[in-house]
Amino acid sequence: MSEGNYSIVTEFILAGLTDKPELQLPLLLFFVGIYVFTVVGNLGMITLIGLSSHLHTPMYYLLSNLSFIDLCQSTVIVPKMLVSFVMEKNTISYPECMTQLYFFIVFAIAECHMLSAMAYDRYVAICNPLLYNVTMSNQVCSWMVVGVYSVGLICATVHTTCMLRVFFCKDDIINHYFCDLFPLLELSCSSTFINEVVGLSSSAFNIFFPTMTILSSYIFIIASILHIRSTQGRYKAFSTCSSHVSAVALFFGSLAFMYLQPSSVSSMDQGKVSSVFYTIIVPMLNPLIYSLRNKDVKVALSKLLGNKSF
Repeated sequence: MSEGNYSIVTEFILAGLTDKPELQLPLLLFFVGIYVFTVVGNLGMITLIGLSSHLHTPMYYLLSNLSFIDLCQSTVIVPKMLVSFVMEKNTISYPECMTQLYFFIVFAIAECHMLSAMAYDRYVAICNPLLYNVTMSNQVCSWMVVGVYSVGLICATVHTTCMLRVFFCKDDIINHYFCDLFPLLELSCSSTFINEVVGLSSSAFNIFFPTMTILSSYIFIIASILHIRSTQGRYKAFSTCSSHVSAVALFFGSLAFMYLQPSSVSSMDQGKVSSVFYTIIVPMLNPLIYSLRNKDVKVALSKLLGNKSF
């Protein structure tokens, strides 16, 4: 079929999470609460780290960037998703859809590599504490953050460029609550082989490489912890690692379930559930997992609140 036989799709309809009317209001209230908590938690963490001088360390510098990524990722996805709970048809124009896809990929990939950078930071702090200030200097941290965002921008540009060459004809209902890669490819009237190869290759790199970095870092961290004689010291270190690992496993596990299998094998309905975890739930939980359970953050928060009360 020639390109001239394709009708141009100017807008899409987002199917949303469910089509059951009785679930619309409960889900609306539920996700509004999650979004408010996400914004307050991540924005509050960025502000707290910025105002507390003793938190101006590489660990919290990376953490503030993670909070920024989570805040942006949630903002790219959730507000448009909430429209599907109050509108009969949640439409999104073609340019808006491509823009949402672009920024979703930017922040999703950036989070993968930011988690990897944070794991490396903990590896240096625990395994090479004497060289920590040299290895994780301000210049090194800045270049790490620049690298994280650069990878996200480059990969998002490649994916979006490949998506722009895809033709869409009759079907315009995206079986998802946002413009994601594989749900869009399901609507294509043209060949999507290149898109799927690029998508799987990029997903493999951006999931496996950070995962291996995180696993390697924690293998050395655990080996170092086992040499700690103090039982209290071991417990504290293991507690910190377990919360980090559980959050990483939740994020990367849901990503792998969605993207590391061909679209012909994966179910979009199952994909929606996994997508909720890494686009909505994880950004809400990260301030709790990485911050509010941290003693330094609690002290900084109490000092800040105490000063304001005074």
